[in-house]
Amino acid sequence: MTTGKLLYLSRADVAAAGVTMAEIIEALETMFREKGEGRVEMPPKPGIHPMPDAFIHAMPAYIPAMRSAGVKWISGYPENYKRGLPYINGLLILNDPETGVPLAVMDATWITAQRTGAATAVAARYLARPDSSVVGILGCGVQGRSNLEALMVLFPIRRVMAYDILPEAQERYVQEMSERFGVEVVPVRHPREAVSGCDIVVTAGPILKVPHATIQRGWFEEGGFASLVDFDSYWHPDALREVDKFCTDDIPQLEYYRAQGYFQNIPPIYADLGELVTGRKPGRESPKERTVACNLGLALDDMAVAPLVYQRALERGIGTWLPL
Repeated sequence: MTTGKLLYLSRADVAAAGVTMAEIIEALETMFREKGEGRVEMPPKPGIHPMPDAFIHAMPAYIPAMRSAGVKWISGYPENYKRGLPYINGLLILNDPETGVPLAVMDATWITAQRTGAATAVAARYLARPDSSVVGILGCGVQGRSNLEALMVLFPIRRVMAYDILPEAQERYVQEMSERFGVEVVPVRHPREAVSGCDIVVTAGPILKVPHATIQRGWFEEGGFASLVDFDSYWHPDALREVDKFCTDDIPQLEYYRAQGYFQNIPPIYADLGELVTGRKPGRESPKERTVACNLGLALDDMAVAPLVYQRALERGIGTWLPL
């Protein structure tokens, strides 16, 4: 451990550290196993809300088995695209769990994107059909990209049905993802085309307290798995009532959000990911089940990834040392 200084990692530094999506998925699965065994610490994230549907949250967590402790200060502003700014912005502080000394301050945007996609993949490993090959993406932004990247690690994806309310965002997504992954990416005009006939559905729009409820009953077919990255914003309650298993990454946190006015009309919660990963509850039990993971985004996700980024940056000599 260095003393008297900390490592600052910019957004470019964090990405340049070279931690792969496969490594992040593995780290999150380890973390969820620890969570399922009750060996982590994560209080509900407090936050402030300066604008409608905007948030700035503090997200602390501690994972003893991964020697990881710290906090992420993260914001989400749905209207930022109008200013040419990212929806998500933030910083992460990584501490030495033995002394509490700050080891690093790093941009949290890349980590947030990658770990959110990885959480979808971990959930899909237990809830989706292993042969899932057609993915519907509703929301062609950062999360539409990282979720597809993560799913490509675990599933034989051959076709992507892409929908976005902004034609230019959809066009960029189709071009970038088809070139990057070598799969067929089909732009669709109606959101139903990115739900019906898809093995996996990812809704990745802005998080809204009052859902726009675009996805209707009868769209989401038997055997499908859906990842609700944007909470229940895209889903009509009648569509969610068709689901056989509604899961989340953390039940106490979902109940906290429910008390704040979110999730006012969702099905009963079947399990959290810790219960699935540890085998306390079975995941998919039938090829015909409709399953859902509504992952809220946990501080534990970030603290599972931050040590990987920090160690890789040290190994590669990336970043700027600052005095404490």
